[in-house]
Amino acid sequence: MTTDPELDGLAAVDLSDTPGLDRFYGVIPAGGVGTRLWPLSRAAAPKFLHDLTGSGQTLIRATYDRLAALAGDRVMVVTGEAHEGAVREQLPDLASEDTVLEPEPKDSAAAIGLAAAILFERDPETIMGSFAADQVIGPVEEFQEAVAEAVATAATGKIVTIGIKPTHPATGFGYIRQGEALTVKGAPHAKDVAAFVEKPAEDVAKEYVASGEYLWNAGMFVAPVSLMLHHLAINEPELHAGVVEIAKAWGTPAQAETMARVWPGLKKTAVDYAVAEPAAAAGDVAVIPGGFTWDDVGDFAAIARLNPAKRASGITVIGETPRVYSSKASGVVVTDTARVIALIGVEDIVVVDTPDALLVTTTEHAQSVKQAVESLKAHGDDDVL
Repeated sequence: MTTDPELDGLAAVDLSDTPGLDRFYGVIPAGGVGTRLWPLSRAAAPKFLHDLTGSGQTLIRATYDRLAALAGDRVMVVTGEAHEGAVREQLPDLASEDTVLEPEPKDSAAAIGLAAAILFERDPETIMGSFAADQVIGPVEEFQEAVAEAVATAATGKIVTIGIKPTHPATGFGYIRQGEALTVKGAPHAKDVAAFVEKPAEDVAKEYVASGEYLWNAGMFVAPVSLMLHHLAINEPELHAGVVEIAKAWGTPAQAETMARVWPGLKKTAVDYAVAEPAAAAGDVAVIPGGFTWDDVGDFAAIARLNPAKRASGITVIGETPRVYSSKASGVVVTDTARVIALIGVEDIVVVDTPDALLVTTTEHAQSVKQAVESLKAHGDDDVL
């Protein structure tokens, strides 16, 4: 449980009596290859389709279950056409009309904007909550309590983000500067968003953490669909027009033709730039501080953090049939083969073994895996990407 006194009241939230929860719809954008997790995560099998925590659940399944507890069967997934089979296999209860398939990736503004437009066509009073498919969160109860506060705040006419209290001066995340406290029934911790801040340098990140005014931006947004579309129309009118055209054809014989014609021309941009930041400048964004742990599993160092070494050797091993021998070694091994892997006298090593690609690095250099992927792509080695 959280030890932050500012968040102690979360446990008192009565979820069954949350204003707006009866019109809440969970949305799961499931895109992105996760290049820093290559060769485990690839275009055909991105990281959200993997169990990276040893829990027995893939990341998208865990995300779905967290939301289903609040939204019931009102959950929509936006993913690539190539992942339709895998997503349906992992989420058999997902309704076909709530499976939105992208012909090609277009970043979060198009994905979330289309979900908002489809839900608006069904019911303009819907409150949507967008939560990425590839995040690790716990305890689940605290996440759900924070979402309930966000829904209650959204019901007052706000776009609401859930910010994570930083545990260290991370330079890989954007930050949210908290403003004045709001008075919202069912949301005792709601505050205005003073500003969204880009990824800072380390010295600036240290100042943010020390001030206590800043939260990590985890990309979680809860809002009335009408308000999301309002700000999208103001800031990206062509993108707005495109997703609305697709949404009006959704569920009709014209759906496939309209998607194929309109989607490729949509602008690639993040929802933060298209909606959240300008909406915050207009005073329409609030934040709920989340007291739960959060990790976006951005690289193999994160997998090492999330999977403490299960063996006295200090090596964390992930895989169906691991055959790993180690002596005076530490780090993480992710194996997708029956090959024997022996590690002797190496510290903080990362080994990822797949049938057609082998990665060897260290947790310190885990962020650099993306550069290797870019180099492979430049050399035309797309068959392993």
